[in-house]
Amino acid sequence: MLDADPMSQFAKWLTEAEAAGIPEPNAMVLATMGERPHARTVLLKAHGSEGFTFYTNRTSRKGRDLAADPRCSAVFGWYALGRQVTVEGTARQLSIQESEPYYHSRSRGSQIGAWASRQSAVLSSREELDSRYAELQRRWPEGTEVPMPDFWRGYLIVPEAVEFWQSRPSRLHDRLRYKRSGGSWLAERLSP
Repeated sequence: MLDADPMSQFAKWLTEAEAAGIPEPNAMVLATMGERPHARTVLLKAHGSEGFTFYTNRTSRKGRDLAADPRCSAVFGWYALGRQVTVEGTARQLSIQESEPYYHSRSRGSQIGAWASRQSAVLSSREELDSRYAELQRRWPEGTEVPMPDFWRGYLIVPEAVEFWQSRPSRLHDRLRYKRSGGSWLAERLSP
């Protein structure tokens, strides 16, 4: 029995994954298209009627991929519960005003880390990253605000389809997919 709205159903399943003690229940594998498909794990930081929000460096491989082609997919794998949610849609970059509140809610170390990491760039050594981090700690000593980098933003995945997968005996799993149809959602059952 699923909710008529996929975002409400997602919220229920995420709450159940959290209650079950699943590690990092907000982890999602994000797939983007560049010169070839790329996938990596990112953390969901917000969800609601508009979609799914995560944050990253805009100059990273995923940021460059999304700038060139905003189509993407995300998978939440709650395998201990026999569940998976797959989201297909397009990513919209959030504005500075939309991104800053979350940035400033992060730990000071994570804020400085956003500046220190040239995400996806090749490093000559671990020391290069550690040295850059230490330099930035001196630049913004404890008690000073760490500004949000201009290369760091949030992204909202606006879903076109959301599939809920529940394992069942004999590999006869339940697959229920919601597809956007105008201003509403059409739910359909898929063969496993």
